[in-house]
Amino acid sequence: MEKDIEKKFVDGIKKIGGRAYKFVSPGNAGVPDRIVVLPGGRVIFVELKTETGRLTGRQKIQIRTLSRLGCEVWKLYGEDHVEAFLAEMAGRLFTDGLAEGLGTEGGDRREIYPAQLSKEGCLFYPGA
Repeated sequence: MEKDIEKKFVDGIKKIGGRAYKFVSPGNAGVPDRIVVLPGGRVIFVELKTETGRLTGRQKIQIRTLSRLGCEVWKLYGEDHVEAFLAEMAGRLFTDGLAEGLGTEGGDRREIYPAQLSKEGCLFYPGA
């Protein structure tokens, strides 16, 4: 259920020190579900779907528009993609020295990079 996926996503973002704001923009149908703000000022737009969910035409347009503006926009399908996204963000924070409280000792942070995720079809690169 999409609501369960959203809860896991929001909780996971909080655990790595960020915030995942619900994005509602009256008059702009199809905007991504969440605006993620991470330590260091990184802002990412995220559309969450179930494993079998599909983007609407308006969502595709909004994602394309944001990407062309240079924004980082991800679409995540199900809990596996959410876990991969969270691992990627934790990895970025760790690499950038912004992972306060995050470390490799005793953690289960997997090394997952955008190129791997794109093969799964869950990443839109900026400018795509």
